[in-house]
Amino acid sequence: MESRTKSNPQLTRALCYANDGNQQGRSPSVIVIGGGMAGIAAARSLHDASLQVVLLESRERIGGRIHTDYSFGFPVDMGASWLHGVSNENPLASVIGRLGLPLYRTSGDNSILYDHDLESYGLFDMDGKQVPQELVAKVGEIFEAILQETDKIRQESSEDMSVLRGLSIVFDRKPELRLEGIAYKVLQWYLCRLEGWFAADTDAISLKGWDQEVLLPGGHGLMVRGYLPVVNSLAKGLDIRLGHRVTKVVRRYNGVKVTVENGKTFFADAAVIAVPLGVLKAKKILFEPKLPDWKEAAIADLGIGLENKIILHFENVFWPNVEFLGVVADTPYECSYFLNLHKATGRAVLVYMPSGQLAKDVEKMPDEAAVNFAFMQLKKIFPDASSPVAILILLLISFTFSSARKMNAFITNTLSKIHRP
Repeated sequence: MESRTKSNPQLTRALCYANDGNQQGRSPSVIVIGGGMAGIAAARSLHDASLQVVLLESRERIGGRIHTDYSFGFPVDMGASWLHGVSNENPLASVIGRLGLPLYRTSGDNSILYDHDLESYGLFDMDGKQVPQELVAKVGEIFEAILQETDKIRQESSEDMSVLRGLSIVFDRKPELRLEGIAYKVLQWYLCRLEGWFAADTDAISLKGWDQEVLLPGGHGLMVRGYLPVVNSLAKGLDIRLGHRVTKVVRRYNGVKVTVENGKTFFADAAVIAVPLGVLKAKKILFEPKLPDWKEAAIADLGIGLENKIILHFENVFWPNVEFLGVVADTPYECSYFLNLHKATGRAVLVYMPSGQLAKDVEKMPDEAAVNFAFMQLKKIFPDASSPVAILILLLISFTFSSARKMNAFITNTLSKIHRP
């Protein structure tokens, strides 16, 4: 990958002269704003189509919500870490295959847990007692039956409602589906995993839209060596300007003018906007003329889900050889989920992944308190757990979903192929 903070004079001249009226024999020029997967993919396609392309990224790295950390001495994905749809239908699969990157398969198609199959799990109650697999599987069947009942409810109603409201109606209509004791707590854990998939609580997930996302076949594979090699491969040969925070985009009669924070300007025939939703919501970029009303309405109506990662690196493995560990509780908020990277990578690493309101609450904590909170969840399972020898924290993994008022469960085409955050 060619990554520069200084301008490429040759390309800058080409962009500046793109609109001088003497355009015969010149390739069209495009400025891509945002160096996440969407921006890099757009720039790659335009570059390969022989267009002049410059990509402006505000941070000092590319990848956006894909961020592989090497501070442990080995790769750990702080953001996206799965390939959803391990098949030829997934365009990322061919890139991963060409690079020879291994995938660890965590589930097949139609997994009730989406990115995990039940064959490799460990659920525990608050006292550290493991829940029998037979009970978890049985509750899984009931959970599927409950979801089928919610489908009937949404077909009956012309108005949308939250998944939580739909579940409440199901239990009123079908009291035999209510559970008690440890089975009830396992059901709450299933809801916790549903919330983890959407990075939002059930009261913010659309009943009409929650299952409308189209998943590619082939199941789900964890990126053993991290996603950064994929990002670097797609970015190879592109003119990328790091540390270029765009503040203004002006559409002119013969192209666009883009201004960055330090006052530098870029000119081109067109611009592709691939910045995070939060940047658009915060109006960090001034558009002239202003965006159409329908675009501004869409930006306002879209919501952002949250899922955090707290990475705990231990000297030795003291947990069972399963893909994930979970703590069942009385509410989804109290449940916990740990991804076991040792199963896939051989490293003694657990990843604590809170989502929704819990993620928001964890973000409010100082780093030390957040790490202690994650470790205390682990000690509910293993009271004698040794302290981690190293820690990584990412307290803001956002991914986009429509609001409960007008939710569409399609995240984006990119995020349907890459695990949230």
